Amino acid sequence: MNISHQLLEDDQDTAGFHRFSHGLYIAGQWRQSADGREIQVVDPSTEAVIAAVPDATIEDAAAAVEAAAKAADGWRTTAPRKRSEILRNCFDLMTQRCETLATLISLENGKALRDARGEIAYAAEFFRWNAEEAVRITGEFGMAPSGANRIVVDYEPIGICVLVTPWNFPAAMATRKIAPALAAGCTVILKPASETPLTAYALAALYEEAGVPPGVVNVLTTSNPSPVTAAMLADPRVRKLSFTGSTGVGRVLLAEAAKHVVSCSMELGGNAPFLVFDDADLDAAVDGAMVAKMRNAGEACTAANRLYVQSGVYDAFCESLARRMSALKIGAGTDAATECGPMITRKAVDKIDRLVNDAVARGARVLCGGKAGSETGYYYPPTVLCDVPAEAEMAHEEIFGPVAPISRFETEAEIIARANDTEYGLAAYIYTRDLARGMRVASRIEAGMVALNRGLMSDPAAPFGGVKQSGLGREGGQHHGIAEFMEAKYLAINV
Repeated sequence: MNISHQLLEDDQDTAGFHRFSHGLYIAGQWRQSADGREIQVVDPSTEAVIAAVPDATIEDAAAAVEAAAKAADGWRTTAPRKRSEILRNCFDLMTQRCETLATLISLENGKALRDARGEIAYAAEFFRWNAEEAVRITGEFGMAPSGANRIVVDYEPIGICVLVTPWNFPAAMATRKIAPALAAGCTVILKPASETPLTAYALAALYEEAGVPPGVVNVLTTSNPSPVTAAMLADPRVRKLSFTGSTGVGRVLLAEAAKHVVSCSMELGGNAPFLVFDDADLDAAVDGAMVAKMRNAGEACTAANRLYVQSGVYDAFCESLARRMSALKIGAGTDAATECGPMITRKAVDKIDRLVNDAVARGARVLCGGKAGSETGYYYPPTVLCDVPAEAEMAHEEIFGPVAPISRFETEAEIIARANDTEYGLAAYIYTRDLARGMRVASRIEAGMVALNRGLMSDPAAPFGGVKQSGLGREGGQHHGIAEFMEAKYLAINV
């Protein structure tokens, strides 16, 4: 039996999950892939195969689009209040089954249970927020300047949406797209990462139980995403692509979508600077750095990737952060005592090791960690490097791991220039007691999101997204998230 089935069946608080079946989820049915092939799912903590899921083909992708198309009219004409109630049901069920879902995430992703619980709470919140927003989609009414006619602007569902999500937040990255799309009246096809498919399929069963009609949400996994995704984008009924992942893959998908003039939302890579000024509350800054760096063991696009500390507090900050990082307990994600779980794959560990070795070769000093272990599992120890030079590869490339590279700075003008010296612009963090300075620096940092004296910025009620090579569009927020899945229609009406 698939391990996720066993987990869900063994839990006494999962009525309805018995319908979760080993298969692609298309038109409300569970089915094998057209050619019968499967993808193995590996536990990063043990390197053991824990499950297998269908490996979707182009034929399966076509079936998913067809299912979404057949369900489209019924869902877009469903009363907003009814859609709202269904979304609220999704929130309630996810909240009730937080522990089961968190354990499933820890099994396939490796993240610590405390992080997995936080992800489920965050992921569920997108359903509650969008349930409230679904009944507040309004249009515009006005008079043309000439006085000849009235101007009416209505907002309609954009159409079938293809949603592509990463492995690092297998629940939250899906609900952040699915919830506003459903609130807007769209039907969707979710393609989760092949490393972490079990959470997506478990949630598909939950949506069905919550009342989502067949075909409104479809889920398919594939080890060959390029042709499968391209086939869906080539179908003229598909009108939206929403992607979260690397900038490199995002560029490829943008090019593919451009062939068919498909609307795109892109949440791409980051290289977040974390700025600590001399007047900062040092304890608060270290606390914030632990959150901004070590959430999900550093495997987050908003993770603090470059830590810049002003000279006056540089040594004290380095010492304090190294002490905190070295004390973290490393272990399997499902162990309740674990504070830092494994990375997602061996390839990820090798990349982190390469970046650390490069920085050390260029003069950086290791204060703790700094070397991959030889034990079973994809582990890398929490690591702090100081005196990291600007030319180090990790200053320009996402680390995506538990490594905090620290560099010294002297002046405000200097650090603004250094913080902006990247093609990315997703997130940034600033610590200072001077509110005027904080606001001034924040306004000059080229990033879509800035946290001032906070180590965590994500909130379903706030627009999430970046500038430059970090993406296009926004997710979440009072109207931003739903607006990505709607189109304006203008009506000219005689007075």
